[in-house]
Amino acid sequence: MNITSLQDNDIHWADYVFISAMYIQKESVDKVLAKCVKLHTKVVAGGPLFTQEYSCYPQIEHFILNEAEITMPLFLSDLQKNNPLRLYQTEKYADMKSTPAPDFHLLSINEYASMNIQISRGCPFSCDFCEITSLLGHQVRIKTPRQVIQELEMLYSLNWRGPISIVDDNLIGNRKEVKNSILPAIAEWMRAHRYPFSFSAQTSINLADDRELLILMAEAGFTSTFIGIESPDERSLEECHKVQNRNRDMLQSVQRIQKAGLHVSAGFIVGFDSDSPSVFQRQVDFIQKSGIVSAMVGLLNAPKHTKLYNQMKAQDRLTFELNGNNTDMTTNFVPKMGLKNLQEGYHHIIYSIYSTKPYYKRVRKLILGYNRKIEHRSKISFSLFRAFLKSILIIGLLNKGRREYWKLVIWTLFNRPAAIYDAITYTVYGYHFRKVYGIQD
Repeated sequence: MNITSLQDNDIHWADYVFISAMYIQKESVDKVLAKCVKLHTKVVAGGPLFTQEYSCYPQIEHFILNEAEITMPLFLSDLQKNNPLRLYQTEKYADMKSTPAPDFHLLSINEYASMNIQISRGCPFSCDFCEITSLLGHQVRIKTPRQVIQELEMLYSLNWRGPISIVDDNLIGNRKEVKNSILPAIAEWMRAHRYPFSFSAQTSINLADDRELLILMAEAGFTSTFIGIESPDERSLEECHKVQNRNRDMLQSVQRIQKAGLHVSAGFIVGFDSDSPSVFQRQVDFIQKSGIVSAMVGLLNAPKHTKLYNQMKAQDRLTFELNGNNTDMTTNFVPKMGLKNLQEGYHHIIYSIYSTKPYYKRVRKLILGYNRKIEHRSKISFSLFRAFLKSILIIGLLNKGRREYWKLVIWTLFNRPAAIYDAITYTVYGYHFRKVYGIQD
């Protein structure tokens, strides 16, 4: 469903429809379930949404909850005996060393812009607003280097060339194992295959503290990382127990990662009880100074099974069930500063960082500070060339911000010509952000 719309013919032949989803996909889930009910096709559901909300879906026949390495074999065994239960769940955590490789052959691989692989599960931290540890635990479980290389080999054999996202919630949660075995194995494989892939990941900001780890990531082909920065306010970080971000110069940490050869995209949150009206401009200032081009700013929300949710429930401040979207200007609890003030401050941040002039200023900041280590081969050069031409037509000629577009292109050619690919890529990002947020300038 990432690349096509679901049709009745996709379901007619099936004995069961298997569905997995996260909170953000609840609306899509409802549509799929309605279609399955209409066609009298049984549904088997699992994944984060159903693990936490299975009681809300009486129309689903079977639930395979928690981690499928444990619960899926139980279901299949009972199904073979023609006596499957409705609910399969476990309090145990799966051994990642027994996780099978995905069958990438089933994908229409040429229809995708990026592939995904998973190396580990779990997170050593315990942020109040995050449900990761309630789902996957504190102990970081990790695949073997052999498993990881096997998945890379499978993608390579299918002629995939291009971006691969490491979908772990925190790639460096088990820093010792990643540093000593996983990254060296990936780096060796990438060198032997002339760097056919580029990797992105999610990491905690303490990545900046380990120079050797940064070098290894760049050598292995990592070009970007997403980091939950959340807030430049120490009181807010203390409030949500974001211990890994406290007592550090976060601006310096971001710049250290950029200089090591990794783009930094980041998450930011407003709406903590300790936030004052000054936090909105402080967020803007930090984002602009950091050169973080892709800044995902959202209002604080309280997912179920988190410390924050329990706190808001105890204080009788919950307002409605979470929809999984923290960028739609809603929050599922009553904020201390008042919802109107919070929404106005949020709008100020978005307009201040994604309007044309400040956005392109931030791109220049990144280009000057970013130090690309390895040139990676592109997947399809004609596709990239076509995208470049489209960016010229739509952003450089038809869009209102075309003057800033050309100023950036010319500035890059004169100051950092090797970064022109990145510059053009970020003009497209900026156009996308302005469209999403409805910014006209």
